[in-house]
Amino acid sequence: MYLSLERVLGREAADALMEHLPPVGWADVATKSDLESTKNAILAELHRSQRNLAVFMVTVFSLLNGIMFTALKLS
Repeated sequence: MYLSLERVLGREAADALMEHLPPVGWADVATKSDLESTKNAILAELHRSQRNLAVFMVTVFSLLNGIMFTALKLS
């Protein structure tokens, strides 16, 4: 491939183009399906975190309401 580029474009242009190729094999380049599965994993984790946060907040607010009502009854 390099020799064809060098013959058509010259040495400097061929070198510049070759430098822009990935440094490893094409098997190491992420595909659209790799990106899609990573996106889905991140979204699933985000939804789990949101659900856990919502449960935590409901628990905290319930405890605070209980404490406020108890304090009001005692005063």
